[in-house]
Amino acid sequence: MKKFFKGLLYLVLAVVVLIGCFVAYIAIDGIPKYEAATVEKKIEVTPEKVAIGAKIAAVQCVVCHRGSDGKLSGRKLSELPPEFGEIYSANITQSKTAGIANWTDGELYYLLRTGCKPDGQYIPVYMPKFPHMSESDMEGVIAWLRSDNAEVQASEIAKVPSKPSMLVKFLSHVAFKKIPLNAEPINAPDTNNLPAYGRYLVAGRYDCYPCHSADFKTLNMEFPEKTPGYCGGGNMMVNLNGNQIFTANLTADDATGIGTWTEEDFRKALHEGVNKEGKSLRDPMLRYNGLTNQEVKAIFTYLRSVPVIKNKVDRQWDKDL
Repeated sequence: MKKFFKGLLYLVLAVVVLIGCFVAYIAIDGIPKYEAATVEKKIEVTPEKVAIGAKIAAVQCVVCHRGSDGKLSGRKLSELPPEFGEIYSANITQSKTAGIANWTDGELYYLLRTGCKPDGQYIPVYMPKFPHMSESDMEGVIAWLRSDNAEVQASEIAKVPSKPSMLVKFLSHVAFKKIPLNAEPINAPDTNNLPAYGRYLVAGRYDCYPCHSADFKTLNMEFPEKTPGYCGGGNMMVNLNGNQIFTANLTADDATGIGTWTEEDFRKALHEGVNKEGKSLRDPMLRYNGLTNQEVKAIFTYLRSVPVIKNKVDRQWDKDL
């Protein structure tokens, strides 16, 4: 019996040592770096592409990257959960020293698809990746970044280095890794196929599901529908006052989701920023004024097809209204 307990003790000690070594390795290694790679791509900057890019950037780029000078010079992302560390967005203006003017179109394309910089450095979960965005939409975003829009003109504000937490470093080694680059061009579905088009808008173009699923830490960016709590809400964020706020359940559950909402209720939420009860939606939820009525209809139709999740989201913040 003594030999048994002695052996068990040695086993426990060995496990503790292995865990300690792994933790030390992650702390030293930090965020993973992959083999440097890019793609050959040259995108023509046309008014049509810039218009598409501006519409997407208004909800995907501007809100996180707008700095103190009004340009996309970067800022502290205080709305992220504190457990991610101290995170700052990058300067993505046309500065040759502080921004992305020296990046090629292929390097930008590769970053947005895979989450890796030209040198192979991976950017963790706090930066969205767009592996499902169509080629035309992706080209539009890059064209907009190259355009004469005032927000992307050169700003010399240097990016503040982020200080990702141990949790983020750990997740970057075991859960969130470089997303494989698409082997074939990605095309958006027919806009008249409402469920398919709505799915594309939610998981490809506007990226609704990361905020409105259960937790950033369990996202599945490669296969969005496999994300736990997909579109069921409850993900914790931080509002402008520094208070916790939990994202809404977008599934069609009558009691805890939007099952009793009409398409007009949903349109008002996106366009006007008010919910079914007429209460203002709180930051960091955006107003998606630029969405067409067809896009609203498609998203609403698709959300009706998503598996229903009964998840009563904490709305303590409503008492501040």
